[in-house]
Amino acid sequence: MSNTDIPLILISNDDGYMAPGINALVDMLAPTGVRLLVCAPDGPRSGYSCAFSSELPLRLKPISRQDNVEIWACNGTPVDCVKLAIDRILGGKMPDMVIGGINHGDNSTVNNHYSGTMGIAKEGCMKYIPSVAFSSCYYNHDADLSPLAPYVRAIVAKVLDGGLPRGVCLNVNFPARQEFEGVKVCRMTFGRWVNEVVADHHPRGYDYYWMVGNYLNDEPLAEDTDQWALNNGYVAITFF
Repeated sequence: MSNTDIPLILISNDDGYMAPGINALVDMLAPTGVRLLVCAPDGPRSGYSCAFSSELPLRLKPISRQDNVEIWACNGTPVDCVKLAIDRILGGKMPDMVIGGINHGDNSTVNNHYSGTMGIAKEGCMKYIPSVAFSSCYYNHDADLSPLAPYVRAIVAKVLDGGLPRGVCLNVNFPARQEFEGVKVCRMTFGRWVNEVVADHHPRGYDYYWMVGNYLNDEPLAEDTDQWALNNGYVAITFF
């Protein structure tokens, strides 16, 4: 089989190319007979959503190349990484699939609108490439993500085989546990962030602010939502 016959998957994230989550994803998929091109930020870019750089000069740095895995770093946003990988590294060739993640933290409900991990999937989707974002509700970078492997491999294989409808991408979230009750295809929970700003006063005489907040589930009794699925131990898949 020639190299061009092997499916090519473009991977990025918003935690940086050195993050355990994206490296766990590469380890999960590398043995499955695909080519992996990783182009990810050179540091954390959480909350960048679909932002791209219009004024910052962008740089690409090759990190490593071994067998069917090639890794690059970029000083831009997650979406910048997707755009540059396709235009510069692939010379305009579209990958067979775009994946964001594995993110360290929950990207269900309204979080998906802020998420750079979801921004990756949305960018791929806008280019008509089958795209999926994977996130774990473990925020600890040292968390064991190995239980996600069979689910990730199964979802990737299914999307590579059958594609996705044009204009649709998947948001996959895993609860913070080592065993899952199963998989739920569900809708995004109606919720919002409240108490988002903490103000403080600097000794030099000016005010400054931290963006924090508490998540409020506006439909805690609904059983068809991603939040219900995660709270009850299910892998939550929503279509976006």
